[in-house]
Amino acid sequence: MIVHRAALAATALVLAATGLTGAQERPRRAGPNAEQTAPAGPGLLSLLPADAVSDRTLETGGQKLAYTATAGTLNLYDQNGERTAAIFYTAYVLKGRPAESRPVTFVFNGGPGAASAYLHLGLVGPKMLDFGPDGHDGGNARLRDNPDSWLKFTDLVMIDPIGTGWSRTAKADDAKNFYGVREDAQALAKTIALYLARSGRMQSPKYLLGESYGGLRSVKVARALQQDQGVIVSGIVMVSPLIEGALQFGSDRFALGAALQLPSVVAAELERRHAFTEEALAAAERFAMSDYLVTLAGPPLQGEAARKFYDRVAELTGLPLDIVTRSRGFIRDAYVKHLRRDQKVVSPYDATFAAPDAYPESDHSGDDPILDGVTRAYGSAFVGYARDELGFKTEMTYTLLARDISGRWDWHSDGHGRTPATADGDLRELLALNPSFRVLVAHGYSDLVIPYYVNRYVIDHLPPLGGADRVQLKLYKGGHMMYMIPASRIALTADAKAFYGAPTQ
Repeated sequence: MIVHRAALAATALVLAATGLTGAQERPRRAGPNAEQTAPAGPGLLSLLPADAVSDRTLETGGQKLAYTATAGTLNLYDQNGERTAAIFYTAYVLKGRPAESRPVTFVFNGGPGAASAYLHLGLVGPKMLDFGPDGHDGGNARLRDNPDSWLKFTDLVMIDPIGTGWSRTAKADDAKNFYGVREDAQALAKTIALYLARSGRMQSPKYLLGESYGGLRSVKVARALQQDQGVIVSGIVMVSPLIEGALQFGSDRFALGAALQLPSVVAAELERRHAFTEEALAAAERFAMSDYLVTLAGPPLQGEAARKFYDRVAELTGLPLDIVTRSRGFIRDAYVKHLRRDQKVVSPYDATFAAPDAYPESDHSGDDPILDGVTRAYGSAFVGYARDELGFKTEMTYTLLARDISGRWDWHSDGHGRTPATADGDLRELLALNPSFRVLVAHGYSDLVIPYYVNRYVIDHLPPLGGADRVQLKLYKGGHMMYMIPASRIALTADAKAFYGAPTQ
C-alpha cells in the first residue's frame, strides 16, 4: 500500500511560462518578457526543455482552424518551495474564440501508467495515427491530420500523470507518493486548476475526458477540483471506463461478473459471423441477466440440464462445448485462449481480433496482440511529432505505458486501505450537487477488459438525479480502443459534439 502524505495535499503548483510570438507553423520559445520556467536544477528534470509554443492550422471539412499548440511542463512544489515534480502536457487552443464560452477539455488515459498519447493521437488531437486499411498495422502506422479532431468544438489539454510520458518526480523515490487513487486525483486537480488560472480560462466551460482507469480518474479529479480547488466541471466523457471495481473483477469466478461479461463475448462472436444486430445482442443481454446468471449462481447443473445449458453458451460464444463444460460456463479466460483451433489468441482489448499464439503448447497466452503489439506505435509516433512538429526536444525517455505503476498503485478510494476502487459514490455526488453536470460513457461492444454491460449496470442503478439524459451510454463497433476503427471514431466524435452542445467553431 502507498501511504498518503499530508504534504502532498498541500503542494502548490507553478506553471512554466509560454510565450506568444513566432512564425506560422514554426515552434517558438518563451520570450524575455514572459514568466520563465524554474531553473532545471540537477537530476532527470534537467533534461526537460522550456515550453514550446507554435501557431498551427488544421484543415477539416473545407475549413481552416487556426490554433496555438503548447508542449510543456507544469512544475509541482512542496511547502519549502522545492520542486518535487514536472508534469508534461500538450495544449491546443483555437484562435479567435472568446475564452468565457469556449469549452476546454482535460484529457488523460488510464492504466494506471498510461500516457495520454492514446487519446491524443487516437481520437481527439489535430493529428492522428493511421494504422492502415486493416487498422492493426503498427509497423506501418503513419501520422496524418485528424479530420475529426475535437478541436472543432473544444480546446484540448492532454496531461500525462507522474511516471508516464515525460512527467517525472525530482527524486525517483518520490514517485510512489503519486501512485494512488486519492493522491493522483489531487495532483491532477491542482495541475488543472493552475492551468486554468494561468491561461485565463477559469470562466470557460470545463470538461474532462478519461479512458479506462482514466474514467475513474476523471470522476475523482472532478470531485477534487470541486472540493479542494473550487472549480466545477461541466461534464465528463469516459471512454471504456472503469467506474465500479467491485463489478469489474472476478468474472471468471463470480456469477454477476460473468453475466456482465457475456454480452461482449456474444457481440464479438456475432461480428465474427457477420450476424451482428441490435436484436441479437439484446437477446444475449436478456439471457445473460436471467438464465445464465441464475445458473452460474446456483449449484452446478447435472445431466441433461447441464448439457442443454452448456450447448447454449457454446453456441452463443463460439467456444468448443468441452471448454464451456470444463469451465462450468465461466468463459472469459477460456475465450481468450481457446476460441480458435488454429493456434491463435484473442485480444481482450477487442475480442474480434486474433493473432498467432506464441505459446500454443500451454494455457499461457503471452503478450496482448493489441496493447503490446499494435498500440505501442503511439509512443514513437508521439515522440517524433513532439520533437519535429511541436518543437519539444528532450533526451528523456518517453514512457507510453509503465506496467509497474499498476502493481504499485494504492487502489483504495479512501486512502486508508478499506474501500476498493470505485467512482460510483463520487459520480452520484457530482450529479446531485451540480444540476447541469452531465456524463457521456462510450464503449466498444467487443471489449472484454471493461465490458460495456458492467457500466450499463452501474448507470441503471443510479438514483433518479435529474433528466434521463444526464448520464448517457453510447455503444460502438470495436473494443477497448474503439476509436481505432474509423467509423466508430467518427460516430463517437459526433456524439461528443452533441454532448458539448456544439457547434462552437
